[in-house]
Amino acid sequence: MDGDRTTDTATAARRVRYGKLPERIRFADMAEEVEVRPGGRVRAHDPEGSWQYYSCLALDLGL
Repeated sequence: MDGDRTTDTATAARRVRYGKLPERIRFADMAEEVEVRPGGRVRAHDPEGSWQYYSCLALDLGL
């Protein structure tokens, strides 16, 4: 029974020190809907300009 009292004491000390967790945020509150305008800029494949967006993990790591 002494183990239960130690756990309760640790729990009480933790609550005094850190308080309680914040309320959960719903997914609907995190998502935002944005209307897209027709005729907006479309990123089509551009073989001539693809070098601008080149990414290589080996180069990033300096290998």
